[in-house]
Amino acid sequence: MSFLVISDVHAAFPALARVANSGLPILILGDLVNLIDYRTIEGIVPDVVGRDTVAELARLRQRGLHDEARVLWFGTVADLGIDVGAEIRRRMIQQYEEMARALDGARAYVTFGNADDPELLREHLPDTARFVDGEVIDIDGLRVGFAGGGLARIGAAGEVSDDAMADKLDRLGPVDVLCTHVPPALPMPAEDAIAGTTKGSGPVLAYIDEQRPAHHFYGDVHQPRAVRWQRGSTVGRNVGYFRATGRAWRHVADSSTSGDR
Repeated sequence: MSFLVISDVHAAFPALARVANSGLPILILGDLVNLIDYRTIEGIVPDVVGRDTVAELARLRQRGLHDEARVLWFGTVADLGIDVGAEIRRRMIQQYEEMARALDGARAYVTFGNADDPELLREHLPDTARFVDGEVIDIDGLRVGFAGGGLARIGAAGEVSDDAMADKLDRLGPVDVLCTHVPPALPMPAEDAIAGTTKGSGPVLAYIDEQRPAHHFYGDVHQPRAVRWQRGSTVGRNVGYFRATGRAWRHVADSSTSGDR
């Protein structure tokens, strides 16, 4: 019994289609659309507001100048003279349509990340794919629990509060495999070695300590200081950054043959 796990697709749909055609179940842990790729300054937001603006926003945020970043963002949006939110939404829909074509025919279980709009994501999944959030799925005899969403920071549609995350995790009960978009609040897995940001979830860590799933898969942190870790009996793994690697993590139950595919 085996399945594939990926996260942080960020519009890498040709690679997604290749993985989806493997014949194995595929678990997708959020961030299907590409709002901003900070490595290359590509994505929906740079296309709408300009690459130079996004590059400057990234520099300000990296230096911790969040107020200055907000001033730049709102000033840029006002000067453009268009409905920036509506234009970003239109382009997100286009990317979700590409996602649907890539996943067509695949047995896929999909939750959302902070870059996603969960309702748009749900609406655009093909018939063979299932949107999962705050529920447990039986995958070939394994109890696999999903809790989607990113940390609450800027009020985006794909963000969830700690209370909402804790409620979702409480509904899961004990599982064999936990799937989230965010890592637990552990220093090495939660910290991005390049960006210097930390994205760990306290409720996810509390769930792991209480329920002790055998495995925890997640993404969100693109350049983590630790890809694999163990806490008690739980083995955790960051399965992203799919946009950069194009590789899925293959999990084989009760076997030592798990690995990249």
